[in-house]
Amino acid sequence: MIKLLTPSHWKSYELLDSGGFEKLEKFGSVILSRPEPQAIWDKSLSEKEWELTAHATFKRDEINPEKGLWKINKKLPDLWHLPYTYTSLDLKFKLALSSFKHIGIFPEQASNWNYIYDAIRNLKTDKPKFLNLFAYTGGASIAAATAGAEVTHVDSIKQVITWARENMELNKLTDIRWVVEDVMKFVTREVKRGNKYHGIILDPPAYGRGPAGEKWILEEHIKPLLKLCAQLLHPSKHFLILNVYSLGFSTLIIDNLIKNCFPPSQNTESGELYIEDQHHKKLPLGVFYRFKNEIK
Repeated sequence: MIKLLTPSHWKSYELLDSGGFEKLEKFGSVILSRPEPQAIWDKSLSEKEWELTAHATFKRDEINPEKGLWKINKKLPDLWHLPYTYTSLDLKFKLALSSFKHIGIFPEQASNWNYIYDAIRNLKTDKPKFLNLFAYTGGASIAAATAGAEVTHVDSIKQVITWARENMELNKLTDIRWVVEDVMKFVTREVKRGNKYHGIILDPPAYGRGPAGEKWILEEHIKPLLKLCAQLLHPSKHFLILNVYSLGFSTLIIDNLIKNCFPPSQNTESGELYIEDQHHKKLPLGVFYRFKNEIK
């Protein structure tokens, strides 16, 4: 059954409004207006209210839509910290404005952090190993390490890994393994080495490049990558999360992909991640598939 899943433990984050291909969000004391291609409906607040509320507004570059500039409306810190709590999971994240509209966190991913934390804590093994692919600033890595896993964090951008390392230190953790590499190359090598992981999360972009310019195209590369990941999972105790934010990918597509690439599992769930704004509009923020097995 397809699920609609939204994070329910945020106390320091709110989606204030959405619409007009934008979203208005509150991160602690900082309010930001950013582009959001799936918010095709009208805003509930007026343009003037958005302008008066936001500390900063991201405007896309007309030549290169992947980049842009922040228009600063009110004074705000160069960086700030955002807390997140779920049961005994108590996290902090460094936030800052970037030229790619991102600020260091995807709030909807909190649902996956909770899942990772619970899955690792419930694994009946002394040293669970966890692999985070396309790992960004490390929310999933920090959750896994806090739960007691040996974590390998893979991303192709060195500056992003530096940011993730700062999050590790902010959370008083150590010993996360950092890998700056093309994901396909890394996973292929891990399969050849015979390495196994108890947990894997993949959160791939629609398009990307590795450190040496290697191309990543979601539609072309996701199936061979998932087939490699199937060989990396521990044979009897494992879980996997696939998270995709791409307008061309539906829950049915990732359902078929997982069933094509992995043996059947009884503990599966799939659906859409979303966050509801203060005016009760549900903003979709990706599709997911999760499964776990522990064969006795």
